[in-house]
Amino acid sequence: MTLWSGRFSSPMAKALWDLSESYSFDHALYHHDIMGSKAHVQGLLDAGLLSEGECQLLLVTLDEIEAEFDRGIFVRSGTDEDIHMAVERRATELAGDVGAKIHTARSRNDQVATTLRLFTRDAVTEVAAATLELVNALIEVGAQFPGAYLPGYTHLQRAQPVLLTHHLQAHAWSLLRDVDRLFDARDRMNVSPLGAGALAGTSLPIVPAVTAGLLGFKAAFANSMDAVSDRDFVAETLFDLALAGVHLSRMGEELVLWTSAEFNFATLGDSFTTGSSMLPQKKNSDVAELARAKSGRLVGNLTGLLVMLKGLPLSYNRDLQEDKEPLFDSIRQVLLVLAGMTGAYRSMTFNTEVAEKAANDEMLVAIDIAERLVEQGVPFRQAHEQVGRLVADAIARGVTLAEVVAESLEFSAFDDVFEEGHALRSRTSPGGAGPAAASEQLQRLRTAHSEATTRLG
Repeated sequence: MTLWSGRFSSPMAKALWDLSESYSFDHALYHHDIMGSKAHVQGLLDAGLLSEGECQLLLVTLDEIEAEFDRGIFVRSGTDEDIHMAVERRATELAGDVGAKIHTARSRNDQVATTLRLFTRDAVTEVAAATLELVNALIEVGAQFPGAYLPGYTHLQRAQPVLLTHHLQAHAWSLLRDVDRLFDARDRMNVSPLGAGALAGTSLPIVPAVTAGLLGFKAAFANSMDAVSDRDFVAETLFDLALAGVHLSRMGEELVLWTSAEFNFATLGDSFTTGSSMLPQKKNSDVAELARAKSGRLVGNLTGLLVMLKGLPLSYNRDLQEDKEPLFDSIRQVLLVLAGMTGAYRSMTFNTEVAEKAANDEMLVAIDIAERLVEQGVPFRQAHEQVGRLVADAIARGVTLAEVVAESLEFSAFDDVFEEGHALRSRTSPGGAGPAAASEQLQRLRTAHSEATTRLG
């Protein structure tokens, strides 16, 4: 029997049932659905629609149902179209007519919206916590190799030397922005839809603010139609997860390059790499490749949801059932990638000598020579032109840049820029990649991480 069987003279066709049912995936919401139902029952008591005894019986019944799910012994009925119907049906079985009162002054529309907000609120908190752990891992790796440096790249061409800590912390800052976005989304979604009914509220004397407070929402809805049809919070969460996935993908691509024989800047531990079914010598950075690959899936989930939402008139439409699977999938995938990348970085060995040799490429000091000229009063564009000619001369003659500089009376006094590590030490501006700015940046990063952890609360 369906929840609307009184209106219909024939049961739902199997083809429609197969298309319509969502229990197969939304049963994952059982904890949050029961949480919302408990608050609703207490709201009914507050409104005088349940007696104290009825309220207590329903609360005990809901605890029993949740225990059945927790223990994996809940039995789905053939008429349980979704998790919400399943819980109500079981409550009626256990509590009789009192159980049949559980849906008083409530529609599946506001029930679903409430359950999904509760779930998403917890999920973004979990993702934020996992992201902060990855930031911890990046800080730890930098601490293991405090003075190590490598070439920084633009256009994947060597540009200037940077400290390894500086490079890793660049990723950490982007991850902290991901966390900040997740927290902002959590704040915006923290409004209760419970009490909105199907779309227009109810004639019964409920007080939505009561259930909102019980569920830890900062407020109850202001507009019942908006409350049941709004999925901005899902779209925003999917965007935040997709952008986090893009950041993780960039990190993955970098680890793929670093661990290749051509770069050889780093090696991942055996527990975070795989071999080949054919080639005995292979050690593959699959964790990084999968991090790179998952970003497409995350972007696809976001795009699919936005396309589904774009043509919906107010208020609730069944199309909104399609909000859950992309959300569930994106949360699961991001958590998997975060755990994998956190472990991969903690397993990483940085090949300091190889990286520093690449960073000491003499061409990377060209900007230092130009800046020496600037210090002497030469306009930068002219200095850039003069040093560019030195580089072109070295390439054309097949000699080193240092040799060309030594031959020139105008530039020979700048030969100290070719000393090992000089170009790195010269990056002294605040927020720069050299040792002079490293301590301040690390302190700022730790402070930002601490503030985010406090906000995680």
